[in-house]
Amino acid sequence: MNHEKTIAAQRQRRRFRVRKSVRGSAERPRLSVFRSHKNISVQVIDDDNAQTLAAASSLEKSYDKYGGNKAAAAAIGKAIAERALAAGITKVCFDRRDYKYHGRVAALADAARAAGLQF
Repeated sequence: MNHEKTIAAQRQRRRFRVRKSVRGSAERPRLSVFRSHKNISVQVIDDDNAQTLAAASSLEKSYDKYGGNKAAAAAIGKAIAERALAAGITKVCFDRRDYKYHGRVAALADAARAAGLQF
């Protein structure tokens, strides 16, 4: 097996391991993070009703002309917390997917907590 397939298999195992323990409900929806090299986006999802309750992305605004840094992630964390609180959501389950809780993902989570969301 070549290196790229091994990396993809490892990421898929991590994603399944995280998702089997994280489930969103109407009382406590799932805060799902997507990270790419140039963008970070987040959604608040109710898995019981299959609905997206709130969403934010670094593509919506220009954060220093680049949305793939920790400053942009912190701004997105604050924005999603404000949108979730406006929708009446105070508690969420954090779904980091297959990303490590480090760097941009941690900055997003810390900013969302500071803005009032409870994980």
